[in-house]
Amino acid sequence: MARRLAGKIALVTGAGRGIGRALAVGLAAEGALVHVTDLDAPDGLGGPAVACDISDRGAVRSMFAGIDRLDVLVNCAGVTGWIDVADPDESTWDTVIDTNLKGTFFCSTEAAALMRPRGGGSIVSISSVVAVRGLDGLSAYGATKAGINALTVQLAAELGPHGIRVNAVAPGATNTERNLADDPDYAKVWAPLIPLGRIAEPEDIVGPVVFFASDESAHVTGQVLYVDGGWTAAGTAPPTYLERATDNN
Repeated sequence: MARRLAGKIALVTGAGRGIGRALAVGLAAEGALVHVTDLDAPDGLGGPAVACDISDRGAVRSMFAGIDRLDVLVNCAGVTGWIDVADPDESTWDTVIDTNLKGTFFCSTEAAALMRPRGGGSIVSISSVVAVRGLDGLSAYGATKAGINALTVQLAAELGPHGIRVNAVAPGATNTERNLADDPDYAKVWAPLIPLGRIAEPEDIVGPVVFFASDESAHVTGQVLYVDGGWTAAGTAPPTYLERATDNN
């Protein structure tokens, strides 16, 4: 069976762990040559690796200057940044906005500059269910993910004439190192609230991203796909999630 990304060159940001690492492995398994980046250069993934703080536009430019060709960009790098709206920390707000939203935008524009001469490409950003559902402590994070959803629509319209498709995948509760650091009982707490009865594994996000990255979605752009086990349809938040997370930060 032909691999769906054979011959394509991809870049995955935030590939050091969690969903980003699973996506880098998954895209490579489908035949792509995968460049990977994180704050520290991710190891053990096989493709070219570089350290990059995507909140720094100069660092983003330098990273893309080292890539000659790009067919697929996956914007996965991001931080949570818990914020108390009664006493908000400005530096936390700035870090979350600069990493999640500014970083996604400038990685996308740099990628588009590489894709235009080739007649197109695919940009896939990792959003979140928090873009459309309010949760305590996540005002900055939610604002960035809602921004990514809007940015997906905006860039799809502006880059479509160049053959560049722009879509997003929005995971729900997922079994990642970051979530387990917030709450070691994360899976146990969230699973009963999800209609499908479990939280996602990072590998559950791979298929939807590969679909958007591949020619199977050749006429799909400007879309956000929720991969959440049905949580945005019917789920609620556990009453103790914020207390558990802030106790572990």
